Amino acid sequence: MSNIKWIKLSTSMFEDEKIKLIESLPEADTILIIWIKLLSLAGKTNATGGVYLNENIPYTDEMLSTIFDRPLQTVRLALTTFERYRMIEITNHNFIFIANWEKHQNIDGMEKIRLQTAKRVRKHREKKEQEQLALEGETAKKDVTLHVTYCNATEEDKELEEDIDKDIKNIKPSRLKYEIPDMENAKLLFQLMLENNENCKEPNLESWANEMRLMRERDKRTEEHIQYVIKWSQRDSFWKTNILSPSKLRKQFDQLIVRIKEEKEKEKKKEAKQKGFDLSD
Repeated sequence: MSNIKWIKLSTSMFEDEKIKLIESLPEADTILIIWIKLLSLAGKTNATGGVYLNENIPYTDEMLSTIFDRPLQTVRLALTTFERYRMIEITNHNFIFIANWEKHQNIDGMEKIRLQTAKRVRKHREKKEQEQLALEGETAKKDVTLHVTYCNATEEDKELEEDIDKDIKNIKPSRLKYEIPDMENAKLLFQLMLENNENCKEPNLESWANEMRLMRERDKRTEEHIQYVIKWSQRDSFWKTNILSPSKLRKQFDQLIVRIKEEKEKEKKKEAKQKGFDLSD
């Protein structure tokens, strides 16, 4: 049974501003080839835009140079260019992720394949039924043979349909529209929760990352702001028992900001008193 893997390229690809900027570079053609190869490799990895050898080993520049059969310096230039234009994101552990990976996934194609396959199976079945009707007047022996053949054909139809269903299920859907920093913030919250309670149940990190995205996009929180509040909440004796999910963090965010400011004010007053100044006078 074959796997269904593809990447989607827009016909307006070369009208994109980033692509036009790349085309102005000295190694433009090679860099664009590397971009296509990188997308293809991400599709082969089949991990929502991730590009790595396995979950524990990221690709190095040297490895990509070998795989893409391109000069090392050009590969490095390409990766630097892609990262600068935010076409890829590289984590602290050097894992590469394609930004907006869902743009390169043809999810509608899965339904098209299902419909085409259903049509093909239906025609195949109709053909076998017509053959059976044409042979109904033959001898009982032939009727028995036909019955066996028809049963076998029906089994073939079922197997074909099952294979297609398995192919469709094996296609990993595009991740939610979060970005890599959103996932990193989700993992940060869970890691700090584990430090406070090692029995924490592992959450759906994609759902958590999407909630982090909502904080950024809808609530207009910066990534650094979110990180700071996460760390503060998991150090505070009260809030670390209450902020146990991004949704709770989002709901209490404004109140947490107030508490953080109050704590900083107290620290300033304490420092001033230690220096001989009382701000309350």
